Amino acid sequence: THMGKSYVHIELNTDDVAKAKKFYKSVFDWKITDMPQMGYAMVDVGKGTGGGMQKKPMAEQRNAWLPYVDVADVKKSLAKAAKAGAHVVVDAMSIGDDMGEIGVFIDPTGAAIGVWAAAKKTAKKKTAKKKTAKKKKR
Repeated sequence: THMGKSYVHIELNTDDVAKAKKFYKSVFDWKITDMPQMGYAMVDVGKGTGGGMQKKPMAEQRNAWLPYVDVADVKKSLAKAAKAGAHVVVDAMSIGDDMGEIGVFIDPTGAAIGVWAAAKKTAKKKTAKKKTAKKKKR
């Protein structure tokens, strides 16, 4: 299993997403795509780990980038972090339309980091595609 080897997503939590998008587009060659249904903007950096931007969920948190580490099991990773002295601030939760599960904790030094377990590919998706194909044939 791949328990916490690499960053898979880096997310900006900010109180001004529009200002951040304008700034980062002018500084870097990033493709930023709005996902209004999720209240999110995806950041495609080209080569390397991409991420996103969103309005920060808690007004009192500071504007900051939050990296997410790829893990096999969010619940187990959060439990392991808590046992080692972390404070879990976002319990395991599903994200997007079956994009997987995330969690966030504050390490003993006060720094935040996220964990992400990508959704496992299931037979459900194949079934959904077949249904879509049938609808198109009508």
